[in-house]
Amino acid sequence: MSTPIMPKATAVWLLDNTALTFQQIADFCHLHYLEVETLANQEVTTIIGLDPIINGQLTQEEIDRCTSDKDARLQLQKNLSVGLSNKKSKYTPIARRQDKPNAIAWLIKHYPTMRDGYIVKLIGTTKNTIEAIRTKTHWNIQNIKPQSPVLLDLCSQGSLDKYVEKTQKEAAQST
Repeated sequence: MSTPIMPKATAVWLLDNTALTFQQIADFCHLHYLEVETLANQEVTTIIGLDPIINGQLTQEEIDRCTSDKDARLQLQKNLSVGLSNKKSKYTPIARRQDKPNAIAWLIKHYPTMRDGYIVKLIGTTKNTIEAIRTKTHWNIQNIKPQSPVLLDLCSQGSLDKYVEKTQKEAAQST
């Protein structure tokens, strides 16, 4: 069962803004009953409440339902990941950075119609580097040997397959 984001902050908000029981809040936030009671009894709390409605963790209807029925348990919304972005900067260790041109050369060799934008997203490189390898003007072109980006651990097989499929669809539409 999933826990809400920042459970103590969510519990503080629920304590301040709803008439839910300590047990309902404890069950929802996966905290002990006494922990919730302690949060409620503190005069000055250093924890700032986090609104679970704004975050998409709860709906007002769910809170109202559980307020009227003290035995009901709050249910975390299923679409919690909609508000969260899994975009994050892809870090490549220094030892792996020298492998990027090899992966780019492999992609250009096996999928010459793949867009530069897809290669940029897949490998985490720049369009200038891709163009330099494609035109064979890269400063280290004599040492570049095409190698699969999956084997070099620069991307997953699933993400490679996704971009290959997109490339094939675009090629099919253009003909």
